[in-house]
Amino acid sequence: MNIQIINRSPLISIIIPVYNAESYIKKTIQSVLNQTYRPVEIIVVDDGSTDQSAENIRQFQQPEVKYHFQSNLGAASARNKGIELAKGEYLSFLDADDLWLPNKLELQMRSFQKDPELDMVFGHIKQFRSQELNAVEHWETDLEKKDIPGISICTMLIKMRSYKQVGLFEIQWRIGEFLDWYAKAEEMGLKSHMLKEIVTMRRIHTDNLGIRERQAQADYLHILKKTIDRRRNKND
Repeated sequence: MNIQIINRSPLISIIIPVYNAESYIKKTIQSVLNQTYRPVEIIVVDDGSTDQSAENIRQFQQPEVKYHFQSNLGAASARNKGIELAKGEYLSFLDADDLWLPNKLELQMRSFQKDPELDMVFGHIKQFRSQELNAVEHWETDLEKKDIPGISICTMLIKMRSYKQVGLFEIQWRIGEFLDWYAKAEEMGLKSHMLKEIVTMRRIHTDNLGIRERQAQADYLHILKKTIDRRRNKND
């Protein structure tokens, strides 16, 4: 594999929260190991999985892959634990069921080289259906045919110091913690850049089609209200 070395090659910490993702986690981790950029450390935080996720993760013998277990506290808590363990100058996140394209980190680090004032870099995202959905004939596939700019935790690469300037994810949100964090980052004036290339493939599967999206609705409304209130108070 052609590994890209950029100047002194700062370490990138990649945090993957996992909860019962035995069917997907191996391919997710491998997509990070396939990156053309080094050095990286992959911190997999197992958020109390009860399936075979832990066994699948431990099959990776590469020193870049580090495993940590905690009781089930939610994705925000798992990400915060990963940040606590991280040693990199740059920080990135990936969900346990999604995939990165091999040049994701290389492209983003080149953007930082071109503009040292950047705090974070995003890229486009494309959705794909998981194999278990192949028999669902009524599922709309329009989103699979195009990519979209991804203001998403799974496309972001950010300087560690810039992330800490905003602060940790709020663990009160079971879903939507990134939207809350990103709203704060915008309010603080962090500088971002959107790549035109696809960097992340988001998996559509049975869990995120139903239960997770229903759970998300209430949190999204609360986050929106909190953001509006915070900005209103700032302007008063």
